[in-house]
Amino acid sequence: MSALADDDLAWPSDAVEVGRVLDAWGIKGWIKVLPYSTDPQALFTARRWFLQPPEAPRPGVRPVPRVLRITAAREHGDAVVAQARELPDRTAAEALKGARIFVSRASFPTADEGEYYWVDLIGLAVVNRQGYTLGRVADLMDTGAHSILRVVDDTADPPAERLIPFVSAYVDQVETAAGRILVDWGLDY
Repeated sequence: MSALADDDLAWPSDAVEVGRVLDAWGIKGWIKVLPYSTDPQALFTARRWFLQPPEAPRPGVRPVPRVLRITAAREHGDAVVAQARELPDRTAAEALKGARIFVSRASFPTADEGEYYWVDLIGLAVVNRQGYTLGRVADLMDTGAHSILRVVDDTADPPAERLIPFVSAYVDQVETAAGRILVDWGLDY
């Protein structure tokens, strides 16, 4: 195995958590991954996956490597299965169970016109047509039919939360460069 270059080991400043390792898959060192997206293209396009240990580490399990160099990845039902140079066998793959997977935001495929990655919307100011700031996008939820912006106004006492459907009937414009989303949503909704 060749050593990784220092810049390949550096944690990306734009790292985004995209999934976690469910378990080993097969006997040749493959892993089964739960992607956090219904369209896990970021896992397929990134050749380097950065890992953090599970939030509740298992006793007696060897340390999780910092980075995996992915040699193959494909969909397998609702999961993704992948092979990495650092995982020569099932035992090595089993040691990664629960590890959190991050990739560089720069490795995400370019979104189509009018499509956005959730990570790019979080933190944007939400402003209504009358010019009032409703808060900032704290999170998004997927209802199956569409996504919903969870907008939090920390300046209100008590802090206010609004759930705004992320559909064209309510969202007029997304300006990621300007850091805002323009919506048709009243203060009293």
